Amino acid sequence: MTLTNPWLAGAAPTKRLGHEELAERILNLLSSQNMCVLATSGEDGPLATPVRYYHLDFTLLFTAAAGSPKMRNLGADPRVSVGIFAPLVGQASSRGAQVFGRAEVLTPGDDEFARYWEAYRWQSDHVERGRSLDEPPVGPLVAIAAEKIVYTEHWLRRTGYAPRQVWRAR
Repeated sequence: MTLTNPWLAGAAPTKRLGHEELAERILNLLSSQNMCVLATSGEDGPLATPVRYYHLDFTLLFTAAAGSPKMRNLGADPRVSVGIFAPLVGQASSRGAQVFGRAEVLTPGDDEFARYWEAYRWQSDHVERGRSLDEPPVGPLVAIAAEKIVYTEHWLRRTGYAPRQVWRAR
């Protein structure tokens, strides 16, 4: 049988990328996608929510209504897992990340709010909804600084690298 991608056959390599090269691949994924699945845990159990995100380096940013189930869960337990993935065509295109960290809910009076708010592109949402660009949203901004990222890219096998790599904040 002819294989389209023969390098996918057999055992996966175990070679690790250097920290900087892995960081570059992760940033490429974060920059080329805008949806994630946020996993939280609360009184009613686990909750996985699709969320549109923006990022500043390895910090994911999103807004949400203050009383939403995900925000209630973050108030009870800030530990989160976030799944980000590129469209899958086949095994060779498999590319995604599991981001682990703690969510910090920021409001305009918080020290880090202004820095992260500059990276959050709220304007496109306002245009889509017919809202004035003179009135930015005032709701909380959630920032998740990645502590650990498990990155998967099966194309790495082609060049002798393990398809699953682990990045840790330094």
